[in-house]
Amino acid sequence: MLTHPTHDRLMALGLTGMAKALEEQRRNPDIEGLSFEERLGLLVDREAIERENKRLGSRLKFAGLRQTATVEDADMKVARGLDKALFAKLAAGDWIARHQNLAIIGKTGLGKSWLACALGHKACRDDRSVLYHRVPRLFDALALARGDGRHARLLKTLGRVDLLILDDWGLSPVTHDQARDLLEIMDDRHGRASTIVTSQLEIEHWHDLIPNPTIADAILDRLVHNAHRLVLAGESIRKRDAKKQGLDTPT
Repeated sequence: MLTHPTHDRLMALGLTGMAKALEEQRRNPDIEGLSFEERLGLLVDREAIERENKRLGSRLKFAGLRQTATVEDADMKVARGLDKALFAKLAAGDWIARHQNLAIIGKTGLGKSWLACALGHKACRDDRSVLYHRVPRLFDALALARGDGRHARLLKTLGRVDLLILDDWGLSPVTHDQARDLLEIMDDRHGRASTIVTSQLEIEHWHDLIPNPTIADAILDRLVHNAHRLVLAGESIRKRDAKKQGLDTPT
């Protein structure tokens, strides 16, 4: 008789998980075999799971990951030189707790962005804040923010997340303003948070992208010297998949 008012009160209190579990218990005749403490425990467990799922949803929405990817779905059979032991270590996430960085290097089509997003998704599941940006668009956003007064706030956001993913670094040389912005970001994050950088360029060529050698030294010192490296090689996965579908078969 009190089931519906109790359900409504739980919903009003924001205890949606408990409310859903209560309705499920009400429809389950076998629930009568459990004690009060056991039934209450089920309600509390459901509420905890519901809240964690909401937090995860919020973290993933904030992260803005480019691809839906998980470390469990990583294809280890693809011939691209992926160090399986290192990837498993990275998936565990201890390197983020130590505020270390990661560089994922390889030609286009080898899954660099996918792997970065998979590690970002795992970090979200581990209750860490994550933010994804393609480097060209990030520089555009910083330039726009500089003009409308949001520049300092955007830099603060980039500096404080647990894991920042910078995708497609090195597609073109950076300007002096972009280099200074990147130095600010790396300086804020150095020793405090972790960064993933994906690039088609080998790390040895990154210095050449930055016009000011002094700023280049400062950026790379903060970014590279404590970074793990995943170096990929082989045929483009996208090209391989296209062949399987006959998309590039001569007519």
